Amino acid sequence: MSRAAAPFETAGPAAEADDLVLDVAGLDVAYAGGVRAACDVDLAVRRGEIVGVIGESGSGKTSLAHAVLGLSPATATVSGRRLRLAGTELLGAPPARVRALRGPAAAMIFQNPMTAFSPLHTLGRQLCDLLWREPGSEAEKRLAAAAMLARVGLPDAAARLDAYPFELSGGMLQRVAIAAALMMRPALIVADEPTTALDVTMEAQILHLMREIRDSHGVAILIISHHLGVIAEICDRVAVMYAGRIVEEGPVEAIFAAPRHPYTRALFACDPSLIPDRVRRMPVIAGEVPGPGARGCGFAARCPVVEPRCAEAVPALAPVAPDHGVRCLREAS
Repeated sequence: MSRAAAPFETAGPAAEADDLVLDVAGLDVAYAGGVRAACDVDLAVRRGEIVGVIGESGSGKTSLAHAVLGLSPATATVSGRRLRLAGTELLGAPPARVRALRGPAAAMIFQNPMTAFSPLHTLGRQLCDLLWREPGSEAEKRLAAAAMLARVGLPDAAARLDAYPFELSGGMLQRVAIAAALMMRPALIVADEPTTALDVTMEAQILHLMREIRDSHGVAILIISHHLGVIAEICDRVAVMYAGRIVEEGPVEAIFAAPRHPYTRALFACDPSLIPDRVRRMPVIAGEVPGPGARGCGFAARCPVVEPRCAEAVPALAPVAPDHGVRCLREAS
């Protein structure tokens, strides 16, 4: 959250510009046919901060991540008031400038490590290719790649350079994906469901590794996840997305202790780890996510505390506590 927001942007002119790695304001992502995957999104990530984005499938989380890195498909239109990455405005920027920022400014850890690498080339070649901007011989780059694989805890790191992706497990490949992101020395790492394919033990190791990366390298991390436990464990702040909008954002402790938006409360109520007693049926959020162009609050048709006015106007993200904003008419009144 911005310390100087008007009315409640996550970053603004008065914010500490030197600390802002990602500064998004009023971001829209629309696909062919008028489908809006992200609507009026404000989000900021500062140096050394871990920010989580949670929400149901189809809420716009991955579309937001792709827009941040300039990876949206040709059928998508990205617009807004501001989309700055490491101080560079991306909206309207030439494609070459956006490409130049991938690596030095931001890198992405994709959701499925099993498909993140080409099956036709060794991991060593693919990791060395990431260092094409760097001076040095191929041998020096292989040494750097092996050192980074060792840094992320991959056993027998030097030998893994000659392995193909299919020769490693999902957990090992996830470590290689993290090493690949770190090798480019980015200011921001975007991690899209980085622990989905992992067992509980490996998940804990990856989360520990990501905290170490933040602490030792000062890297900012934007992590997208369905797993509320992952967000609670690793994040400093959390943004809750629904139907393309951020409906609640704030410190992770505040939101997990006392969620203010009805959707956030409903989302937490469906988490098996947060259900105190044995139940015969798992709780669900009734209804469906509205289609594009729906009037009023997007959650109105599913909200247990809906009021007539909720169907008329889209509520603004209004402050309800220090650094805590909620997009709800009931909370803002």
